[in-house]
Amino acid sequence: MNAAIDIKQAIRAISADVLHGYIRELTSERFGGRLSGTPEYKAAAEWAAGQLLRWGLAPAGDEGTFLQAFPNPYTRIHPGGELALHGIAANRTTDRRYAYERDYFPGGTTGCGRVTAGVVYAGFGISAPGLGYDDYAGIDVRGKIVLLEPEVPLASEFEPGFDPSVFPAWRPYSFHQYKLDNARAHGALGMIYDCGPMAMPNNVFRPGFVYSVVGRTVVEDIFAGTGRAHAEEYAAIRKELKPRSFATGKTVTLHNLSEHHPQGTGYNVIGLIPGFDPALRDEAILIAGHLDHCGRCWELLPGANDDASAVAVALGIAEAFVRSGLRPRRTIALVFFGGEEQGFLGSEYYCAHPPIPLDRTAAMINMDLVGRGEAIFAYAGLNYPDFWAFFEEANRSFIHRPLATIGVANLGRPRLDGAILAARGVPTVSFALVGPDGRSPGSHDTGDTAESITPEPMADLSRLIFAAVADMAGRDVLNFRASGERE
Repeated sequence: MNAAIDIKQAIRAISADVLHGYIRELTSERFGGRLSGTPEYKAAAEWAAGQLLRWGLAPAGDEGTFLQAFPNPYTRIHPGGELALHGIAANRTTDRRYAYERDYFPGGTTGCGRVTAGVVYAGFGISAPGLGYDDYAGIDVRGKIVLLEPEVPLASEFEPGFDPSVFPAWRPYSFHQYKLDNARAHGALGMIYDCGPMAMPNNVFRPGFVYSVVGRTVVEDIFAGTGRAHAEEYAAIRKELKPRSFATGKTVTLHNLSEHHPQGTGYNVIGLIPGFDPALRDEAILIAGHLDHCGRCWELLPGANDDASAVAVALGIAEAFVRSGLRPRRTIALVFFGGEEQGFLGSEYYCAHPPIPLDRTAAMINMDLVGRGEAIFAYAGLNYPDFWAFFEEANRSFIHRPLATIGVANLGRPRLDGAILAARGVPTVSFALVGPDGRSPGSHDTGDTAESITPEPMADLSRLIFAAVADMAGRDVLNFRASGERE
């Protein structure tokens, strides 16, 4: 590690107030919720590029700029839609109209239109004959609205009972896109997705197919009076691995207003702190997070914790390197991905067109949801014990904040940009801040504001990563083998 006094002085200069100011800027109205592909997102990317230029980083995007462009269709959601349940009581029609955000969000790539139809509960929405499982067997959803569950009817890698020998065969059926397209293929006109309420723009736009993402109230109301309890049906499907689909007898109106833009362009923002050692400077350590969020659906979704916080933390690290004068032997790359919320478009494009070859990328430090909480948590630290040891040492020496990690096999649906690079063989640890319950609070809603951020723990994460990376960047050899790969 560089001299301890240099590290102490450098991390002392990382200001929680400055980082919080970055978040206030990124969550402002002028960036419109940073939906990748939009002009507002491009303005945010240019702002972030300006910060990297301010701290003297070298551009590593297209044609000598900080921006790496990629195709990024997007959908704008406009006000005025509704979700309503229709019923009969005392010989008269009654409607229950659900509240935007409290009960539902329009699907982030929903088609534009109104559908009133009967609701069929189709479980996990999976047709997998090779696995002997089909939620659509024996039911007719043509002209109907389907109510679907997320994921697959198995324990995930985050739950007890996860079976890594079985899960990979089910993985393709866990994607939101698969469920939407399978519903359309069976003739459904719309979808109620039991995965919220939250804004969710990570499906491909399908003209005319209307969907909304709902919470517990809507699901329970649809099940009410059917003689079935949702919790029991859900548990039985997972226990028996047998579908329990049925027509609910309920009628729902889905009405969403959207405008699709197939020619959008997204941007990754990439800047380098070049290494000075000729033997090591072609090898890089990536510090990354995603710049984008969910735009307006239909109100502004600020995306402070998710994931303006990661950009702020990384900018604090860049400033610390420049102000301290510490020169890394290896190159340090700051990467702010676009299109994460739309299905990892930016990180997938980065892997296909890497400014730094992936086989010359020694490690990646990913951040998502690092703005709210008291303790520092990381996914996959146990996967790379030699990598994780740098963070443990930095925390013992300088930060002294609760720090924990787990191992993640990454066999399920990816939830982090870090998973995209890890799947290509890049050793990756992904950080978050967590509260007392071990969770990262706040997500795809209007309440993820700059005012909800806890600046000092966030600044401590910036200091921790800076100290660990300063140490890593100066070592003669970095070879972060996954656990189980040791000689």
